[in-house]
Amino acid sequence: MNRVLEGNVRAGSLAAKTEFVPVGEPPRNQGSGDVFGQNREELNRESLQSKTQDETANWRGSMKRAIRSAGELRRHLNLDPPAGESNGPNAEDHGFPVFVPLEFAARMKPGDPNDPLLRQVLPLPEEANSPDGFSSDPVGDLHAAVAPGLLHKYHGRALAITTGACGIHCRYCFRREFPYSENSSRGDHLELALKYLRENDSIEEVLLSGGDPLTLTDDSVAKLMQQIESIPHVRRLRWHTRMPIVIPSRVTDAWIERMQASRLTSWVVVHCNHPAELDSDTGAALMRLVDAGIPVLNQAVLLRGVNDDVDVLESLCRRLIDLRVMPYYLHQLDRVRGAAHFEVDQECGRALVSQLESRLPGFAVPRFVCEQAGQASKTRL
Repeated sequence: MNRVLEGNVRAGSLAAKTEFVPVGEPPRNQGSGDVFGQNREELNRESLQSKTQDETANWRGSMKRAIRSAGELRRHLNLDPPAGESNGPNAEDHGFPVFVPLEFAARMKPGDPNDPLLRQVLPLPEEANSPDGFSSDPVGDLHAAVAPGLLHKYHGRALAITTGACGIHCRYCFRREFPYSENSSRGDHLELALKYLRENDSIEEVLLSGGDPLTLTDDSVAKLMQQIESIPHVRRLRWHTRMPIVIPSRVTDAWIERMQASRLTSWVVVHCNHPAELDSDTGAALMRLVDAGIPVLNQAVLLRGVNDDVDVLESLCRRLIDLRVMPYYLHQLDRVRGAAHFEVDQECGRALVSQLESRLPGFAVPRFVCEQAGQASKTRL
């Protein structure tokens, strides 16, 4: 879904392991490294397993507690229901379900119907409009499918649709109508995707997308990585995820350690559109990745009423580089059906980027691009 398609771990890492202090008299005749009949390594391993379970429960609990209807979201923010419409469950979702983690909703301003984070996730009546040029598959994903759940658009890299699940449902999502049941590289489909990757030695990079690959458990992520690692010519993994932004506790020790242990070089591409999305927990999660040696890039989408303002974009870029995250792309809206009200004129986008160039160092200015079906790369605008 998001471009990557959906935290609260503070800055510690597995390097800071728990020290165990004996209480009472230890058993006799144990080895010099033993405490309570277990050696320190085993105790530390058990502690780390317990910590990983706590982390997993944390982010998965966040998924379970997420807001799932427009009415619930409005009540959470003390907003009136739209005139003439029911405020009941799913009354306004226009066929694309609402899903908003509480962590993300907490960054919105209560009572403000124009909050830029709210605007990204709250269904509006305008979604019923479908002007010419807007479609269910605006970037040609289905045409690029070479195996179930595997897209091959660009030379040297392929994209795996790992899951249809996401950590948040953005109303401008370019895969909001994507047929995930037939096009996900999971279960029986996975072997077909892996077979294609094995047989095409020009592919040296695999992009993990969805949905969001980090809605999979750490065990599932580790198994997927192991299968890709078995393909000799694949050298890099690129994670396209919104989870570190919307549920920062998803940045677990287990995931970081697995990336560090892999022969594959991992790059993480997050999706953040507005500086208000970057609270202290999100910042800590992103810095943990960078501190672990994992490069992190950001992709934003230019959205009317959200970030079509040079001061907002400048603030976003400055906040990102302060966190050592590179502003990579600013995307022109993918023209998916139901998202026309988000579109910003390309000339306006060019002017905004030109103003950013006069305000920011070059490495902090994102490339303004769009994706066009059938093209060999992103198109610079």
